[in-house]
Amino acid sequence: MKFALFQSPHTPPERTPREVYDWVVGQAVVADQAGLTEYWVGEHATVAWEPVPNPEIILAAAAARTERIKLCPGAHLLPYHHPASLAVQVSWLTHLAEGRYILGVGAGAYPSDAALRGLTDMRGNHDMVVEALEIMEKVWAAEPFHHEGKFWKAGYPQTKEGQLPLRDVRPYGGKVEIAMAGTSSPSKSLAFAGSRGYIPLSVFSGNERVAQHWATFSEAAEAAGHTVDRSMLRVQRDVFVAETDKEARKWAIEGGLGYAWSRILLPHFKRLGLLDGLVQGVADPLSVDLDYLADHVWIVGSPDTVAEKLAACLEESGGWGTTLVPGHNYAANPEPWNESLRLMAAEVAPRLRKLAPAAD
Repeated sequence: MKFALFQSPHTPPERTPREVYDWVVGQAVVADQAGLTEYWVGEHATVAWEPVPNPEIILAAAAARTERIKLCPGAHLLPYHHPASLAVQVSWLTHLAEGRYILGVGAGAYPSDAALRGLTDMRGNHDMVVEALEIMEKVWAAEPFHHEGKFWKAGYPQTKEGQLPLRDVRPYGGKVEIAMAGTSSPSKSLAFAGSRGYIPLSVFSGNERVAQHWATFSEAAEAAGHTVDRSMLRVQRDVFVAETDKEARKWAIEGGLGYAWSRILLPHFKRLGLLDGLVQGVADPLSVDLDYLADHVWIVGSPDTVAEKLAACLEESGGWGTTLVPGHNYAANPEPWNESLRLMAAEVAPRLRKLAPAAD
């Protein structure tokens, strides 16, 4: 078991852009020093509680301040970028990070982000993702091509005598690791990820949904001839670790984690009927509150308790390789949160190492 930090980031709207920037860049350093393996930053242009429109700015700053942790946009929303321009940007970042980079890609979930770009019908977003990736991979090959597709025109120029030399746009090491996330079941995104051999991310999913996501991904991967195992799978879970169960519960409910769920996540999930994939065995999902989440959904407690809860999740779901922990805003008092990250890597992960995910 490895741990990664995922910054949507769930941040109160009253935080200024500079405050958000300082917090999110600083958390990359904390995560790196704590021993987490990956640092993911979301991309949303219009959502008040997820206020980072350009994760590459955060990741470029983090590349200069960290040593080991992989840096990952989670995710670049491909319908909202020209793929050739994004491909060059991604390649540049792989070099800044000296290979410590995974490219998360997505189709976009929020209609407001689509409307900003003049898109009123998001049903074509998946097709835009497919075409965008085709263009990006051609750009990374740095061989001349011309593309005229359904959504974009792009190309790579032919070198001609007398012109200025072209910059090498190939990524660090010649290849970019790519990841895609899924929430619903069956997940079209995870089926596509499997067909391409990408890294799968299961987000806002209970254990049963995680098992469904792996089945969708692995079946598509095997059909396409890719060899995959569960160590590839990243699963999102809210985690808070402290020295005692009581202390962890207090900081989870009364801190940034509880604040984000009470103010935005829980009302949003109830309104859209999204709790079904996250909450299991509840007659009335609308009755779910913070106490229920702390006891049955979040992974909260001492290192021993958190390890036991995660072990049960691994058993029930079939297993995964990396727990993707959402970041929450503890800027007013960061020490309990930072210590939680340290305990995940130093105390919880060793307890779970004997529970290697199955290879199926």
